[in-house]
Amino acid sequence: MGRLTGKVAVITGGSGGIGLAAARKFVAEGARVMLVDIDADALARATAEFDDAVAFTVADVTDPVASGAYIDAAEQRFGGVDILLANAGIEGTVKSIVEQDVATFDAVMAVNVRGVWLGLKYAMPAMKRRGGGSVVITSSTAGVGATPGLSPYIASKHATIGLMRTAALEGARDGIRVNTVNPSPTETRMMRSLEDGFFPGDGQVAHDQISRNIPLGRYGQPEDVANLMCFLVSDEARFITGSVYMVDGGISAR
Repeated sequence: MGRLTGKVAVITGGSGGIGLAAARKFVAEGARVMLVDIDADALARATAEFDDAVAFTVADVTDPVASGAYIDAAEQRFGGVDILLANAGIEGTVKSIVEQDVATFDAVMAVNVRGVWLGLKYAMPAMKRRGGGSVVITSSTAGVGATPGLSPYIASKHATIGLMRTAALEGARDGIRVNTVNPSPTETRMMRSLEDGFFPGDGQVAHDQISRNIPLGRYGQPEDVANLMCFLVSDEARFITGSVYMVDGGISAR
C-alpha cells in the first residue's frame, strides 16, 4: 500500500515541471490526481502517460468561478479532495522596479497570490467535508530572500508564505494542514526563461553562475521537490503544519 492510497489530490500548474513530477510521485504512492492548468494541450499530453487515476481540468487559477469548478470536478470524478498542491506560478520579466511595468506586476500577483488564495478558499471546505486534508503551496527561495530584477515574483512568493501561515491556523481545527515548499532554481521551463532574462541570448552563462552559488553544485530536479511534497501531504507528516520547507541544495545555509 502506498503512502497516499485512497487520497485524492488536486495539482495546479499540473502540466509540466514540478507539477507533473508531483503527479507521478503521488500516483506511484496510490493517489488519484486531478491536474489543473490553463493549457489544454499541455494537460492532454501530461495525462496521456497515466491511466484513469489521473484526470484533468482546464482552468485559469485567477478566476474564482474556474477555481471553484476545478475543486468540484475533483469531487465529482474521484469523490472528494484530500490534497491541494497549489503549484501554478509565473515568473514575469527580469527588470528593475523602476523599469518593471504595472501589467506584469499585476499578472504575477494574480497567478501566484490570488490563484493560491482562491485554491485555499475552495479546497478547504472540500477537505473539511473529508474530515481534514493537506495543502502544499509552492513558494521559492525567493519567498525568503530577494534577487534584483524580480520584484513581482519575489513579492508574490513572500506573500504565499503569509497565506500559508494564515491558512494553517484557520484550518487546524478542521484537520487541514498547510505548508510551503521553497525550491531553489530547478530544471524547469521557468528557469530557462529567467536565465535568458538575466543573460539575453546566453542563458547558459546564468545557469552556470547560479549553479556555482548552490552548495551542492547543481540545480534541483523536479523530482527532488516532488519527494518532499509527497511526504508533507502524507499521513507521516500529520503533525506538521504552518511551516516553510526549503529544497535548495544548501542555499539557505549561507
